[in-house]
Amino acid sequence: MLKSMTGFGRGEYIHSNRKFKVEIKSVNHRFSDYSIKLPRFLNPFEEKIRHRLAQDIVRGKVDVWVGFESFTPEDITIHVNEIYADAYMNVLKALRERYEIEAAPSLELLVKMPDVIVTDRYESALATTKTQIWEGLSAALELALKQYNYMRETEGAALSANITENLANAYETLEKILERTPHAVNEYRKRLEQRVNELTNHFTDDSRLITEIALLADKHDIHEEMTRLASHIEQLNNILNENGAAGRKMDFLMQELNREANTIGSKVADINLTKLVIELKSCIEKIREQVQNIE
Repeated sequence: MLKSMTGFGRGEYIHSNRKFKVEIKSVNHRFSDYSIKLPRFLNPFEEKIRHRLAQDIVRGKVDVWVGFESFTPEDITIHVNEIYADAYMNVLKALRERYEIEAAPSLELLVKMPDVIVTDRYESALATTKTQIWEGLSAALELALKQYNYMRETEGAALSANITENLANAYETLEKILERTPHAVNEYRKRLEQRVNELTNHFTDDSRLITEIALLADKHDIHEEMTRLASHIEQLNNILNENGAAGRKMDFLMQELNREANTIGSKVADINLTKLVIELKSCIEKIREQVQNIE
């Protein structure tokens, strides 16, 4: 099943008195590009998150946001940096003596000094605590991915249906071109015969005349391009029924489709064929726009 590169998912999970929230959103991109925003103390888990995302997301610009709340006191350790406290106290005592202030430095003033009271969040956590945190975080991540992938698959199904319809229209136009081509060839043959009569008056060498006729005929022969176009359309239809990421492969085929259509357009001299080629190119452009969204 094809997936869109555009999607959104949210997951929330409570585990061991901790609440985890994960949001995932993505837009089109030529390659895979992950941007993960999470609290600093959860940075050690970033690589695990990135590895899990890569299992489901092959291509796209992906933004991930992680939120966290803790309701357990064991997650936070508060301690005093005695070196800083002693240094501040010595300075305060020196100031008191210098300016002959009777009041002693207060505890309230001391604890307001920078880096005296230090809050340690998870940096010194035990291995069991880190395991619990990852269990909760990964569970929220899985919930977000489930919703995210469902949205991408739903949009992918809609894209696939749209592409299938436009491929059918392109093939129908291709058949019209094939049907019109013999009539256009007959009309061209008449013009070519007229041109040959004109050339006869200028060329005395039969080999040069034959070469010129061959060049004129080849210039307007579109059978090779038509065969390749039909093959590319068939390949695209087959890809739509495959599983996994197919966007890059479809991108390449769209370039080939467009190239063949342009070549046909430059070769045909019949006004009715020209109109059909324009219609064909319109179908191809519609398909290309949809393919840009496929992972």
